[in-house]
Amino acid sequence: MSSAREAVLGRVREALRGTERTPLSAVPRDYRRTRPAADLVALFCETVSDYQATVDRVAAAAVVTRLAEVARSAGARRLLIPEGAPQAWSPELAEEFELVGPAADTAALEQVDAVITTAAVGIASTGTIVLDHGPGQGRRAATLVPDLHLCVVAEDQVADDVPAALSRLDPARPTTFISGPSATSDIELNRVEGVHGPRTLHVLVTPAT
Repeated sequence: MSSAREAVLGRVREALRGTERTPLSAVPRDYRRTRPAADLVALFCETVSDYQATVDRVAAAAVVTRLAEVARSAGARRLLIPEGAPQAWSPELAEEFELVGPAADTAALEQVDAVITTAAVGIASTGTIVLDHGPGQGRRAATLVPDLHLCVVAEDQVADDVPAALSRLDPARPTTFISGPSATSDIELNRVEGVHGPRTLHVLVTPAT
């Protein structure tokens, strides 16, 4: 007596009998490299917003002002800015906020209200930000413990899709993929934010440098 699996496979074989198979090399792969979106940056902003993150497009000269406004409105007092971030950020923000050293241990990180980073890549099709923890991005713990993550992404860092983004990354480096603020839900679909990382993600998109 044949199993259900054998019966299904038998029907598939019968349906395929006499048909000509298309070699894998002939299967079009353009979908991996092209996308109908005319404006990748606009698509990136839209998809990031879909994940309940906040997105602002700001001029390069207005970045520090906007960072201060967002931190202030969130009630943040202690900020962490990783090494390698633009030099103009720290002096101006230090006039209003307490800046915590990037080497802060876990206990000190728990007292940090917001972390401000750059990014390695932004993915337009998925609304994802990728950190490879290079200059300006800090170590992973620094972007997971504070309640607010402010991330600055340049327009020329926005890639089309995941394959395009991966081609820009060094596989030897640690990477963190961020799609919106940290969130989870229970069996009744009650959403809880901030369990595994920042409760709030605010992205500033700036012109290409």
